[in-house]
Amino acid sequence: MAIKKLPFILASTGRGKYRVTAEAKTIGTDIIVSIWGGAKPHIGSVAVAIPRPSLEIPGKMSATSSVLNFVGHKDETVTKLFSERIAARLNRNCIATAGIHIENATGQDVDIITKNCGTLCTRMLTLLEKQA
Repeated sequence: MAIKKLPFILASTGRGKYRVTAEAKTIGTDIIVSIWGGAKPHIGSVAVAIPRPSLEIPGKMSATSSVLNFVGHKDETVTKLFSERIAARLNRNCIATAGIHIENATGQDVDIITKNCGTLCTRMLTLLEKQA
């Protein structure tokens, strides 16, 4: 049975202030994914990733990315994670935007959000592969 291509894929993980959400859309063969969460979702960073053969492991795909941040934002870790993993795994160009804000975030808050983003990225990859 073929999986019907939806206009977008939406997934979330975490609870309360640690909840992060991602929405992915396919545009031709390219993918754009937006990630947001916390008390004030926004666009803080944008990453563009292009798939390429790994420079270290023959036969494996990797990705090269470029990142733009709005002044004072530190969402590039999330945008690089999503854009590079999606581009490398699916061998498609990928743009990721992210904006996750927790007021007065502690190191523990950042660690929890980072873990949730990793979980969400893995879930999004699985959903995107099912649509391919």
